[in-house]
Amino acid sequence: MEPGREPKKRQREVRRQAAEYYQRHEVPQRLEEALNATYPLRPADLYGHLANYFSKYSKPPVICKLVGKRVLDGVGRPTLEVEVFCTVKNNEKRICSTVIPSHSDIFENALPEAIDADEKERNDSIKTALEWVNESVNEILKDMQPTDQCKIDKLLGEYFTKKVEEEEERKKTEKEEQETEISIPTCVSSSPAAVQAGKKKSSKIGMKTSVAEKPIPPMEPVEPPFCGSIAIAGISLAVAKTGATVNRTPLYLHIAWLKHDQDLPKEMTLPQPMVTLLSCGKSSPGKVKLMKEVMLIPPTGLTVKQGIERILDIQKEMMWLLEPACKAPPVLKRISHLGCLTTGFDTLEQPLVLVQTACRNIGLELGIDVYLAINCAAHELMDYTKGKYETLTGTLKSPEELVDMYVDLINKYPFIIALVDPLRKEDCQQWSNICNVLGSKCYLIAENASKIISKLVINQNIQVPKCSGLTVKYTNQTTITDLIELTRILDGQRHITILGSPDGESSDDSLVDLAVGLGARFIKLGGLSRGERVTKYNRLLAIEEELAKNGALRSGEYLEFVDFAEETELDALPPTEQGQMLPQPAQPSLAES
Repeated sequence: MEPGREPKKRQREVRRQAAEYYQRHEVPQRLEEALNATYPLRPADLYGHLANYFSKYSKPPVICKLVGKRVLDGVGRPTLEVEVFCTVKNNEKRICSTVIPSHSDIFENALPEAIDADEKERNDSIKTALEWVNESVNEILKDMQPTDQCKIDKLLGEYFTKKVEEEEERKKTEKEEQETEISIPTCVSSSPAAVQAGKKKSSKIGMKTSVAEKPIPPMEPVEPPFCGSIAIAGISLAVAKTGATVNRTPLYLHIAWLKHDQDLPKEMTLPQPMVTLLSCGKSSPGKVKLMKEVMLIPPTGLTVKQGIERILDIQKEMMWLLEPACKAPPVLKRISHLGCLTTGFDTLEQPLVLVQTACRNIGLELGIDVYLAINCAAHELMDYTKGKYETLTGTLKSPEELVDMYVDLINKYPFIIALVDPLRKEDCQQWSNICNVLGSKCYLIAENASKIISKLVINQNIQVPKCSGLTVKYTNQTTITDLIELTRILDGQRHITILGSPDGESSDDSLVDLAVGLGARFIKLGGLSRGERVTKYNRLLAIEEELAKNGALRSGEYLEFVDFAEETELDALPPTEQGQMLPQPAQPSLAES
């Protein structure tokens, strides 16, 4: 064979294979189309224009890896950050990240032992979550498109269910092993001393035990979050943000697109902010314990920007009124983790009169120019030894007496349009009573009194107190799909949705996009202080500006309360006379939620 003949033959074969490869992918036709379309435009950046032209033919980005990191939240507690990397045009690229706010059921004035146990549990959960994100879930979601939110959330749900089953099986095996060890005969001393010791341990027949003054249903045991469950919420939200980035759309529009089955509404309404002004809860320095948050709600006729400016004016005037020159009662001031003033008062009327005075001083009237809401956090006030709520230091009220007190308070101060957690979730009869009496005058919101989202969606028969709506918090094993499904249920039951931020908030502002995209009626972000909270208010203002610019901003709905008494009468009718109705429409039974 002549020298050089074999290499030429190989070159011809490579050319032939290249021609077939390019023909199969229609490269010659695409090039011709691109050049023909580009020349009339004569763009200044020729290659940039061609890059944009051909980008529409590239494969959609797919997830190539997840990265979990341990970070700190707004109060210095550890929480989880999830980063999503995608393969984009053959290159690995970091698309976005999200930080999940931490949530704790430990009260502010809890014992040191409880705080230490909560901290250990939190650290263990974050450690497990990092293992899930960086290892097992990483492999499960590899090569999936981030726009497949429902499919990814389903896989996350299946993964979480498997982990729960594995843990239950481990506990079952552990229990069986312990029972086996106990059943093994052991040499037990039968000496008189041993017998006498055993007798000492037994209680005497008829011995009196401490009895509560008024027996009440005990607080349901707080079910701790499953270890590592925060990874599920973090990954689901990070995937949603990645999907929005890939589709080149804001997160709130992406969420609305998912909720409305890929059919975007032409107009969107912003949630009304519940802005925390004062905190006079159980940990406050005064006698008042019932008002964990005193919140202001701007009227629907104002834009969010106008409403926040009005609230800032009220806050400024109130600060002047709280200066030391002011006479009794003495007031201690500090900014709480909720981003508001923590103050001390001796009566329930004093903080209300203070806000009323601040409004009047600047020419505003409560009930017309701005409204009030109170987060009572009643679950933190129950004295279980006496079966009563401690509304003020030394002042105890039974659940029935507490309902009567709320009725008097709303009648005296009709500018209060919302009570959050006015009772414990165990006081079902009192929830029903207060709804029947006050439901037509104000919103009665269950926050702590509701269950976690995923359980509400899975089990539609979970008992939830009769109420006007629920405060939804995005934590633990909740997925974006769960969140969408729950808001659909609440929408169908005429219940309002309030998206609320947990105490351990982070600087991630995704919560605002979720509230807007889901069509929440209110958003509860805390006060207008602390960076992690102000960031969210700024995001809400930015969304309002963007929607207004695009002509897609719809004015807010008027306040509309539910007359539970009428609904109760309707429930008493036979099903044939009720028409097509949801079961127990006055209660978020979640059969439709």
